[in-house]
Amino acid sequence: MSIGRANSEQEAALDIRIDRSVLTLVLSGDWLLRAERPVFAAVEAVCESSGSVVTSIRVEAASLGEWDTALLILVRQCRDFATDRALECDLSDLPDGVQKLVELSLAVPEAKTTPPVQQSNWFAHVGRRTLAVSAGVGRYCDFIGRLFVDVVSFLTGRSQLRKRDFLLLLQTTGPQALGIVCLLSFLMGLIVAFVGVVQLQKFGADIYVADLVGVAMTRELAAVMLGVIMAGRTGAAFAAQIGSMRVNEEVDALTCFGISPMQFLVLPRVFALILMMPLLCVCADLVSVVGGMVVAVGISDVTATQYINQIEQAVALNDLLGGIFKSVIFGIIVAVAGCYRGLHCGKDASAVGLAATSAVVTGITWIVVADAIFAVCFQILGI
Repeated sequence: MSIGRANSEQEAALDIRIDRSVLTLVLSGDWLLRAERPVFAAVEAVCESSGSVVTSIRVEAASLGEWDTALLILVRQCRDFATDRALECDLSDLPDGVQKLVELSLAVPEAKTTPPVQQSNWFAHVGRRTLAVSAGVGRYCDFIGRLFVDVVSFLTGRSQLRKRDFLLLLQTTGPQALGIVCLLSFLMGLIVAFVGVVQLQKFGADIYVADLVGVAMTRELAAVMLGVIMAGRTGAAFAAQIGSMRVNEEVDALTCFGISPMQFLVLPRVFALILMMPLLCVCADLVSVVGGMVVAVGISDVTATQYINQIEQAVALNDLLGGIFKSVIFGIIVAVAGCYRGLHCGKDASAVGLAATSAVVTGITWIVVADAIFAVCFQILGI
Protein backbone atom coordinates (compact mmCIF):
# COMPACT_ATOMS: atom_id res chain seq x y z
CA MET A 1 0.00 0.00 0.00
CA SER A 2 1.09 3.59 -0.55
CA ILE A 3 0.82 6.40 1.98
CA GLY A 4 1.27 10.02 0.91
CA ARG A 5 -0.21 12.86 -1.07
CA ALA A 6 -0.20 12.68 -4.85
CA ASN A 7 -0.77 16.34 -5.72
CA SER A 8 2.97 17.02 -6.00
CA GLU A 9 5.70 15.02 -7.67
CA GLN A 10 8.21 16.01 -5.02
CA GLU A 11 5.96 15.32 -2.05
CA ALA A 12 7.17 12.79 0.50
CA ALA A 13 5.64 9.35 0.07
CA LEU A 14 5.96 6.08 1.90
CA ASP A 15 5.10 2.76 0.26
CA ILE A 16 4.71 -0.15 2.67
CA ARG A 17 5.02 -3.71 1.38
CA ILE A 18 4.98 -6.98 3.23
CA ASP A 19 6.49 -9.88 1.33
CA ARG A 20 6.34 -13.03 3.42
CA SER A 21 8.34 -12.07 6.51
CA VAL A 22 10.02 -8.94 5.16
CA LEU A 23 8.53 -5.48 5.79
CA THR A 24 9.75 -3.15 3.03
CA LEU A 25 9.48 0.65 3.30
CA VAL A 26 9.95 2.45 -0.02
CA LEU A 27 10.73 6.16 0.40
CA SER A 28 10.25 8.67 -2.39
CA GLY A 29 9.95 12.43 -2.79
CA ASP A 30 11.37 15.19 -0.61
CA TRP A 31 11.44 14.43 3.14
CA LEU A 32 11.60 17.90 4.68
CA LEU A 33 10.42 19.26 8.00
CA ARG A 34 8.57 22.17 6.42
CA ALA A 35 6.42 19.90 4.24
CA GLU A 36 3.71 17.41 5.06
CA ARG A 37 4.92 13.81 5.21
CA PRO A 38 3.73 10.39 6.35
CA VAL A 39 4.12 9.40 9.98
CA PHE A 40 5.60 6.16 11.30
CA ALA A 41 2.39 5.29 13.13
CA ALA A 42 1.03 4.18 9.75
CA VAL A 43 3.79 1.58 9.48
CA GLU A 44 2.91 0.16 12.90
CA ALA A 45 -0.77 0.00 11.95
CA VAL A 46 -0.07 -1.85 8.69
CA CYS A 47 2.29 -4.27 10.42
CA GLU A 48 -0.26 -5.13 13.11
CA SER A 49 -3.21 -5.44 10.74
CA SER A 50 -1.47 -7.63 8.19
CA GLY A 51 -1.39 -10.71 10.37
CA SER A 52 1.93 -11.78 8.85
CA VAL A 53 4.93 -12.64 10.99
CA VAL A 54 7.56 -10.01 10.23
CA THR A 55 11.19 -10.95 10.94
CA SER A 56 13.04 -8.11 9.24
CA ILE A 57 12.59 -4.56 7.99
CA ARG A 58 14.16 -3.14 4.85
CA VAL A 59 14.24 0.51 3.82
CA GLU A 60 14.58 1.38 0.11
CA ALA A 61 15.37 4.94 -1.03
CA ALA A 62 16.00 4.72 -4.78
CA SER A 63 13.46 7.48 -5.52
CA LEU A 64 14.38 9.65 -2.54
CA GLY A 65 14.75 13.37 -3.27
CA GLU A 66 15.86 16.04 -0.84
CA TRP A 67 15.93 15.20 2.86
CA ASP A 68 16.67 16.70 6.22
CA THR A 69 15.93 15.85 9.86
CA ALA A 70 12.45 14.66 8.89
CA LEU A 71 13.96 11.59 7.22
CA LEU A 72 16.27 10.96 10.18
CA ILE A 73 13.28 10.96 12.53
CA LEU A 74 11.48 8.32 10.46
CA VAL A 75 14.60 6.14 10.10
CA ARG A 76 15.37 6.32 13.82
CA GLN A 77 11.74 5.39 14.62
CA CYS A 78 12.06 2.44 12.25
CA ARG A 79 15.33 1.40 13.91
CA ASP A 80 13.81 1.61 17.39
CA PHE A 81 10.73 -0.30 16.23
CA ALA A 82 12.94 -3.12 14.97
CA THR A 83 15.05 -3.16 18.14
CA ASP A 84 12.02 -3.36 20.43
CA ARG A 85 10.71 -6.39 18.52
CA ALA A 86 14.08 -8.08 17.95
CA LEU A 87 13.80 -7.65 14.16
CA GLU A 88 16.57 -7.24 11.64
CA CYS A 89 16.80 -3.74 10.14
CA ASP A 90 18.45 -3.20 6.76
CA LEU A 91 19.32 0.48 6.09
CA SER A 92 22.01 -0.14 3.47
CA ASP A 93 19.98 1.44 0.65
CA LEU A 94 19.84 4.83 2.39
CA PRO A 95 22.29 7.61 1.45
CA ASP A 96 25.66 7.53 3.23
CA GLY A 97 24.89 10.76 5.06
CA VAL A 98 21.73 9.30 6.58
CA GLN A 99 23.53 6.14 7.67
CA LYS A 100 26.34 8.09 9.34
CA LEU A 101 23.91 10.32 11.21
CA VAL A 102 21.94 7.30 12.41
CA GLU A 103 25.15 5.66 13.64
CA LEU A 104 26.07 8.89 15.42
CA SER A 105 22.70 9.05 17.15
CA LEU A 106 23.08 5.45 18.29
CA ALA A 107 26.57 6.16 19.63
CA VAL A 108 25.22 8.67 22.20
CA PRO A 109 23.90 6.77 25.26
CA GLU A 110 20.30 7.31 26.13
CA ALA A 111 19.72 9.60 29.09
CA LYS A 112 18.57 7.64 32.07
CA THR A 113 16.54 9.18 34.79
CA THR A 114 18.19 9.12 38.18
CA PRO A 115 16.12 7.30 40.76
CA PRO A 116 14.93 9.52 43.56
CA VAL A 117 17.27 9.62 46.53
CA GLN A 118 15.73 8.01 49.51
CA GLN A 119 15.67 10.18 52.59
CA SER A 120 18.08 8.82 55.15
CA ASN A 121 17.55 8.88 58.86
CA TRP A 122 19.28 11.11 61.35
CA PHE A 123 21.90 8.53 62.30
CA ALA A 124 22.98 8.05 58.69
CA HIS A 125 23.34 11.81 58.29
CA VAL A 126 25.46 12.04 61.43
CA GLY A 127 27.58 9.14 60.20
CA ARG A 128 28.24 10.77 56.84
CA ARG A 129 29.13 14.08 58.48
CA THR A 130 31.45 12.32 60.90
CA LEU A 131 33.24 10.52 58.07
CA ALA A 132 33.54 13.80 56.13
CA VAL A 133 34.99 15.60 59.17
CA SER A 134 37.45 12.79 59.88
CA ALA A 135 38.57 12.79 56.23
CA GLY A 136 39.05 16.57 56.38
CA VAL A 137 41.12 16.30 59.55
CA GLY A 138 43.24 13.64 57.87
CA ARG A 139 43.86 15.88 54.87
CA TYR A 140 44.78 18.78 57.16
CA CYS A 141 47.26 16.62 59.08
CA ASP A 142 48.77 15.40 55.81
CA PHE A 143 49.07 18.99 54.55
CA ILE A 144 50.75 20.22 57.75
CA GLY A 145 53.08 17.20 57.75
CA ARG A 146 54.20 17.86 54.18
CA LEU A 147 54.63 21.56 55.03
CA PHE A 148 56.83 20.66 58.01
CA VAL A 149 58.98 18.38 55.81
CA ASP A 150 59.40 21.17 53.25
CA VAL A 151 60.35 23.66 55.98
CA VAL A 152 63.03 21.26 57.22
CA SER A 153 64.23 20.80 53.63
CA PHE A 154 64.50 24.56 53.23
CA LEU A 155 66.37 25.02 56.50
CA THR A 156 68.83 22.27 55.56
CA GLY A 157 69.45 23.83 52.14
CA ARG A 158 67.73 21.15 50.06
CA SER A 159 65.16 23.59 48.64
CA GLN A 160 65.06 27.28 47.92
CA LEU A 161 62.57 30.06 47.27
CA ARG A 162 62.37 32.17 44.18
CA LYS A 163 63.67 35.51 45.36
CA ARG A 164 61.51 37.62 43.07
CA ASP A 165 58.27 35.88 44.03
CA PHE A 166 59.15 35.98 47.72
CA LEU A 167 59.86 39.72 47.67
CA LEU A 168 56.55 40.32 45.90
CA LEU A 169 54.75 38.32 48.60
CA LEU A 170 56.51 40.33 51.30
CA GLN A 171 55.26 43.52 49.69
CA THR A 172 51.65 42.33 49.35
CA THR A 173 51.46 40.89 52.88
CA GLY A 174 53.35 43.73 54.58
CA PRO A 175 53.50 47.29 53.22
CA GLN A 176 50.31 46.99 51.18
CA ALA A 177 48.40 45.82 54.26
CA LEU A 178 49.79 48.52 56.54
CA GLY A 179 47.12 51.10 55.70
CA ILE A 180 44.08 49.01 56.61
CA VAL A 181 45.85 47.59 59.69
CA CYS A 182 46.72 51.05 61.03
CA LEU A 183 43.23 52.41 60.35
CA LEU A 184 41.39 49.61 62.12
CA SER A 185 43.91 49.50 64.98
CA PHE A 186 43.51 53.24 65.54
CA LEU A 187 39.74 52.91 65.63
CA MET A 188 39.93 49.90 67.94
CA GLY A 189 42.17 51.79 70.38
CA LEU A 190 39.81 54.75 70.20
CA ILE A 191 36.77 52.57 70.94
CA VAL A 192 38.40 50.78 73.87
CA ALA A 193 39.55 54.09 75.35
CA PHE A 194 36.14 55.68 74.92
CA VAL A 195 34.35 52.79 76.63
CA GLY A 196 36.90 52.79 79.46
CA VAL A 197 37.09 56.53 80.09
CA VAL A 198 33.33 56.89 80.33
CA GLN A 199 33.26 54.36 83.18
CA LEU A 200 36.49 55.49 84.88
CA GLN A 201 35.34 59.12 85.01
CA LYS A 202 32.67 58.06 87.49
CA PHE A 203 35.42 57.17 89.96
CA GLY A 204 37.86 59.97 89.06
CA ALA A 205 40.31 57.43 87.66
CA ASP A 206 40.70 58.80 84.14
CA ILE A 207 44.43 58.12 84.11
CA TYR A 208 43.87 54.37 84.19
CA VAL A 209 42.44 54.45 80.69
CA ALA A 210 46.06 54.21 79.58
CA ASP A 211 46.41 50.91 81.47
CA LEU A 212 43.24 49.59 79.84
CA VAL A 213 44.25 50.52 76.31
CA GLY A 214 47.88 49.54 76.66
CA VAL A 215 47.38 46.10 78.21
CA ALA A 216 44.30 45.17 76.19
CA MET A 217 45.75 46.13 72.83
CA THR A 218 49.32 44.91 73.22
CA ARG A 219 48.39 41.65 74.93
CA GLU A 220 45.20 40.63 73.10
CA LEU A 221 43.23 42.86 70.78
CA ALA A 222 45.95 44.12 68.44
CA ALA A 223 47.13 40.62 67.56
CA VAL A 224 43.58 39.24 67.24
CA MET A 225 42.40 42.15 65.11
CA LEU A 226 45.51 41.82 62.94
CA GLY A 227 44.82 38.10 62.47
CA VAL A 228 41.20 38.73 61.50
CA ILE A 229 42.22 41.46 59.04
CA MET A 230 44.87 39.27 57.43
CA ALA A 231 42.47 36.31 57.26
CA GLY A 232 39.94 38.40 55.34
CA ARG A 233 42.51 40.12 53.19
CA THR A 234 45.51 37.85 52.67
CA GLY A 235 44.10 34.41 53.49
CA ALA A 236 41.27 34.84 51.01
CA ALA A 237 43.76 36.13 48.41
CA PHE A 238 45.98 33.07 48.88
CA ALA A 239 43.01 30.72 48.48
CA ALA A 240 41.76 32.56 45.37
CA GLN A 241 45.20 32.68 43.73
CA ILE A 242 46.05 29.03 44.27
CA GLY A 243 42.45 27.97 43.56
CA SER A 244 42.53 29.76 40.21
CA MET A 245 45.79 28.03 39.38
CA ARG A 246 44.19 24.70 40.22
CA VAL A 247 41.15 25.46 38.03
CA ASN A 248 43.48 26.37 35.15
CA GLU A 249 45.48 23.17 35.81
CA GLU A 250 48.64 25.16 36.54
CA VAL A 251 49.15 23.21 39.78
CA ASP A 252 48.98 19.96 37.79
CA ALA A 253 51.49 21.40 35.33
CA LEU A 254 53.92 22.15 38.17
CA THR A 255 53.61 18.58 39.38
CA CYS A 256 54.22 17.24 35.86
CA PHE A 257 57.43 19.30 35.65
CA GLY A 258 58.61 17.83 38.95
CA ILE A 259 58.08 21.05 40.92
CA SER A 260 56.50 20.62 44.35
CA PRO A 261 53.43 22.88 44.73
CA MET A 262 54.13 22.98 48.47
CA GLN A 263 57.61 24.42 47.96
CA PHE A 264 56.68 26.66 45.06
CA LEU A 265 53.33 28.04 46.30
CA VAL A 266 52.82 27.35 50.00
CA LEU A 267 56.25 27.78 51.58
CA PRO A 268 56.87 31.38 50.34
CA ARG A 269 53.46 32.49 51.58
CA VAL A 270 53.95 30.98 55.01
CA PHE A 271 57.39 32.57 55.41
CA ALA A 272 56.11 35.92 54.16
CA LEU A 273 53.41 36.07 56.83
CA ILE A 274 55.80 34.82 59.53
CA LEU A 275 58.14 37.73 58.76
CA MET A 276 55.50 40.44 58.26
CA MET A 277 53.03 39.68 61.08
CA PRO A 278 55.36 40.75 63.96
CA LEU A 279 56.12 44.05 62.22
CA LEU A 280 52.45 44.71 61.55
CA CYS A 281 51.63 43.79 65.14
CA VAL A 282 54.11 46.37 66.48
CA CYS A 283 52.58 49.01 64.19
CA ALA A 284 49.09 48.02 65.36
CA ASP A 285 50.16 48.33 69.00
CA LEU A 286 51.60 51.81 68.50
CA VAL A 287 48.68 53.10 66.44
CA SER A 288 46.08 51.71 68.86
CA VAL A 289 47.85 53.41 71.77
CA VAL A 290 47.76 56.68 69.83
CA GLY A 291 44.03 56.20 69.22
CA GLY A 292 43.46 55.70 72.96
CA MET A 293 45.50 58.82 73.71
CA VAL A 294 43.31 60.91 71.39
CA VAL A 295 40.22 59.98 73.42
CA ALA A 296 41.92 60.22 76.81
CA VAL A 297 43.32 63.69 76.12
CA GLY A 298 40.22 64.90 74.32
CA ILE A 299 37.43 64.06 76.80
CA SER A 300 39.27 63.82 80.15
CA ASP A 301 41.82 65.76 82.18
CA VAL A 302 44.67 63.40 81.26
CA THR A 303 47.56 65.02 79.40
CA ALA A 304 49.58 63.36 76.68
CA THR A 305 52.65 63.18 78.96
CA GLN A 306 50.66 61.52 81.74
CA TYR A 307 49.15 59.08 79.30
CA ILE A 308 52.53 58.04 77.89
CA ASN A 309 54.09 57.70 81.36
CA GLN A 310 51.17 55.53 82.51
CA ILE A 311 51.54 53.35 79.42
CA GLU A 312 55.22 52.78 80.27
CA GLN A 313 54.30 51.71 83.79
CA ALA A 314 51.32 49.52 82.84
CA VAL A 315 52.64 47.65 79.79
CA ALA A 316 55.34 45.13 80.58
CA LEU A 317 57.72 43.53 78.12
CA ASN A 318 55.89 40.23 78.53
CA ASP A 319 52.66 41.83 77.30
CA LEU A 320 54.34 43.21 74.18
CA LEU A 321 56.26 40.03 73.35
CA GLY A 322 53.20 37.87 74.08
CA GLY A 323 51.16 39.80 71.53
CA ILE A 324 53.95 39.58 68.96
CA PHE A 325 54.28 35.83 69.51
CA LYS A 326 50.53 35.42 69.03
CA SER A 327 50.69 37.38 65.78
CA VAL A 328 53.29 34.95 64.39
CA ILE A 329 51.08 31.96 65.22
CA PHE A 330 48.04 33.75 63.75
CA GLY A 331 50.04 34.42 60.57
CA ILE A 332 50.86 30.72 60.24
CA ILE A 333 47.17 29.87 60.74
CA VAL A 334 46.09 32.35 58.05
CA ALA A 335 48.70 31.15 55.54
CA VAL A 336 48.00 27.45 56.13
CA ALA A 337 44.21 27.94 55.90
CA GLY A 338 44.44 29.96 52.68
CA CYS A 339 46.93 27.66 50.95
CA TYR A 340 45.14 24.49 52.05
CA ARG A 341 41.77 25.67 50.75
CA GLY A 342 43.38 26.79 47.50
CA LEU A 343 45.16 23.48 46.85
CA HIS A 344 42.01 21.48 47.68
CA CYS A 345 39.77 23.72 45.58
CA GLY A 346 37.40 22.19 43.04
CA LYS A 347 37.90 22.67 39.32
CA ASP A 348 34.97 24.94 38.45
CA ALA A 349 34.58 28.71 38.72
CA SER A 350 32.30 28.65 41.75
CA ALA A 351 34.82 26.52 43.67
CA VAL A 352 37.28 29.42 43.79
CA GLY A 353 34.78 31.59 45.64
CA LEU A 354 33.93 28.75 48.01
CA ALA A 355 37.64 28.19 48.69
CA ALA A 356 38.18 31.87 49.53
CA THR A 357 35.16 31.89 51.85
CA SER A 358 36.27 28.68 53.56
CA ALA A 359 39.77 30.09 54.04
CA VAL A 360 38.43 33.18 55.82
CA VAL A 361 36.06 31.19 58.04
CA THR A 362 38.69 28.59 58.88
CA GLY A 363 41.35 31.19 59.61
CA ILE A 364 39.17 33.33 61.90
CA THR A 365 37.83 30.27 63.73
CA TRP A 366 41.28 28.88 64.49
CA ILE A 367 42.58 32.33 65.45
CA VAL A 368 39.89 32.62 68.14
CA VAL A 369 40.54 29.05 69.32
CA ALA A 370 44.30 29.64 69.46
CA ASP A 371 43.84 32.92 71.35
CA ALA A 372 41.69 31.16 73.94
CA ILE A 373 44.37 28.47 74.36
CA PHE A 374 47.04 31.15 74.74
CA ALA A 375 44.98 32.96 77.37
CA VAL A 376 44.71 29.79 79.48
CA CYS A 377 48.38 28.91 79.02
CA PHE A 378 49.59 32.43 79.87
CA GLN A 379 47.41 32.43 82.99
CA ILE A 380 48.83 29.08 84.13
CA LEU A 381 52.42 30.16 83.43
CA GLY A 382 51.86 33.58 85.02
CA ILE A 383 52.94 35.47 81.94
